[in-house]
Amino acid sequence: MFSSFSNQNKAYLFAGIAIFFWSTVATAFKLALEHLEPIQLVFYSTLFSVIVLFFITLIQGKLGLIKSFSKSALIYCAFLGLLNPCLYYIILFKGYDILPAQEAMVINFSWPVMIVILSIPILKQKIDIKSFLSIVICYIGVVVIASKGSLFSMQFESLLGVGYILMTTVIWSLFWLFNTKNSNDSVVSLFFIFLFSLPYILIIVYLSDSFVIPSLKGVIGSAYIGLFEMGVSVVLWQLALKTSTTVSRVASLVFITPFLSLLILHFVLKEDILASTIFGVILICLGLILQKYFTRKSLETS
Repeated sequence: MFSSFSNQNKAYLFAGIAIFFWSTVATAFKLALEHLEPIQLVFYSTLFSVIVLFFITLIQGKLGLIKSFSKSALIYCAFLGLLNPCLYYIILFKGYDILPAQEAMVINFSWPVMIVILSIPILKQKIDIKSFLSIVICYIGVVVIASKGSLFSMQFESLLGVGYILMTTVIWSLFWLFNTKNSNDSVVSLFFIFLFSLPYILIIVYLSDSFVIPSLKGVIGSAYIGLFEMGVSVVLWQLALKTSTTVSRVASLVFITPFLSLLILHFVLKEDILASTIFGVILICLGLILQKYFTRKSLETS
């Protein structure tokens, strides 16, 4: 069926499927959190993701690569597993539990800006004034969303919820920045990272005395998140980046995600999409586009 597709068309297809599933997860988070507490949802979603990543590894014929991982590589995967999915999703779900889904989703979408900020101390990268201004535009968008448009009165409905989501952008960015130092196969590494994350999550479940047998709806929600947010979508996105003639041709498609997410939230959860949310997401996307443009121009002139 796909034999007549060019590599670039395959890349667009892989990216399109990943973006569609990512656009549905804000809705899935909210629905699943009606049946499970955040820590419970993280545990069951991670369990499902480990299963699906194992089968993806099997189908791709990469099980043999497991033996090639050194002790230090496994320890590094265990460290990454503490960041994501353990800390990242526990804090993310807490944020979603407090905030309207549209606010949590769009603020979380600002994570590429945080990667740029953290790349300065971690990767020793420099940032010019133009890139700095693009970051400011993004975070003005975050403030617009968090304050529901009351930019000057600075009245926030839930500073705690906003704080949780902003914290996830830091954790997610740290995860991917540290992951750049991982030279092993990406799919097998992801399997190990999620596998090693399970003991951390189990300890938190035990200490918080929050273990429950989920209802059918809880299982369905966890399975959906584990399969399509944590597992399949990440692998499809990696395939899209590898298959595309240039990374930028598919990376730019990610800007569709928040707008598509807002539509799904409106029609499925019946959330009224606020004008401040629309304006905020436009500012964030504008900032990200400008940051990407300025970075490319600086590389061309260097």
